[in-house]
Amino acid sequence: MAPKPPHFPAQAKSVIYLHMAGAPSQLELFDYKPELAKLDGQDCPPSLLEGKRFAFIRGVPKMLAPQAQFRPCGESGMLVSDYLPHLQTAVDEITLLKAVTTDQFNHAPAQLFMHSGSPRMGRPSLGSWVTYGLGSQNSNLPGFVVLTSGGKNPDAGTSVWGSGFLPSVYQGVQCRSVGEPVLFLDNPDGMNRDLRQASINAINEVNKLEYEEFKNPEILTRISQYEMAFKMQISVPEVMNIDHEPEYIHQMYGTQKGKACFANNVLLARKLVEKGVRFVQLFDWGWDSHGTDANLAIDIGMIDKCRQTDKAVTALLLDLKQRGLLEETLVIWGGEFGRTPMQENRENKKNPFKGRDHHVECFTIWMAGGGLKRGCSYGETDEIGYAPINGKVSVHDVHATILHQLGFDHEKLIYQFQGRPFRLTDVAGEVIREVIA
Repeated sequence: MAPKPPHFPAQAKSVIYLHMAGAPSQLELFDYKPELAKLDGQDCPPSLLEGKRFAFIRGVPKMLAPQAQFRPCGESGMLVSDYLPHLQTAVDEITLLKAVTTDQFNHAPAQLFMHSGSPRMGRPSLGSWVTYGLGSQNSNLPGFVVLTSGGKNPDAGTSVWGSGFLPSVYQGVQCRSVGEPVLFLDNPDGMNRDLRQASINAINEVNKLEYEEFKNPEILTRISQYEMAFKMQISVPEVMNIDHEPEYIHQMYGTQKGKACFANNVLLARKLVEKGVRFVQLFDWGWDSHGTDANLAIDIGMIDKCRQTDKAVTALLLDLKQRGLLEETLVIWGGEFGRTPMQENRENKKNPFKGRDHHVECFTIWMAGGGLKRGCSYGETDEIGYAPINGKVSVHDVHATILHQLGFDHEKLIYQFQGRPFRLTDVAGEVIREVIA
């Protein structure tokens, strides 16, 4: 998978995508709504419910005030909550998109939509499109690496890093920060490296004969994957080892040596892009906030998730910047949809803890580096954070912008399948030029 030129000169060479699986509440993090606080505990107005569908809200819910305290931060004066004290110190590096919309209110299809441009399985993921278009900068490592934390994979499963109808060489390779970095990569007992090389050569000779007969491109993928796996036996253990990082870096990220955790994965993401990996995808599970128990409460569980991730995310921005990598690395943070300004009342009963239902009308993501404006906030929602009033953007618009910063015209990055040209943005999407530096 050799490097390929983009359509035009790119601002970014690689991507680190931090997905908070479960969808964090924008109303507790980035979208400050003092008017919503005045409505706390009051019945939700009928105008917010009529003709709308929610995942769990039934009947008439109560309005719920923001649970966090906000303050203006940095030279930009960006409002960020006290749930993210570390990010408050680095807001001048990020661009907020505060009026992103989706049309999927359940986790799995919303995650698929966010990462493949479609709520249905079978489409290539964003990372697969990027590696299909750009290839890889390091022939000894995968072009697309996936790291998970939080104890579970995202609701949509491995499809969110699958290659869909693209050749499978472009799918994400899931790695681990503890134990064997890639499962089944090590040689079994009794097989040395020379014997492994000989066996791969023999297998690939058979594969080449099979390709000459059937011309199936997946056979070429199989050949390249055998060869890549052999190279990865040497390259992956080294790049996936964070023990040799300086102590100040471990302190900066808040890593936990010898454990699987989000902070370790974030440090690994920096190491991977430094080594030329094109797309690094992190999924951190556990951001659902329904209020059905303490872990899903926006004033308990969500605070814990912020404490687990805030320091490492901020360290990533500062570390990339000090290494001169932030301008050529596009960092993205977000979930799959937003949260309602109403308190969830599952089956028309008050939940035992404070929580919010899934919300498709608006949510917030942020991006940094990769040629985007610094300290920029784009888009605005109404006084209670229910719907956009300006700067509304779609998931397809976000994808178009990511591809643009990587040097692609999203309408021309296509793949022929089942008789028609497919693209990540399907038949929609506009580049959000207001956030480009």
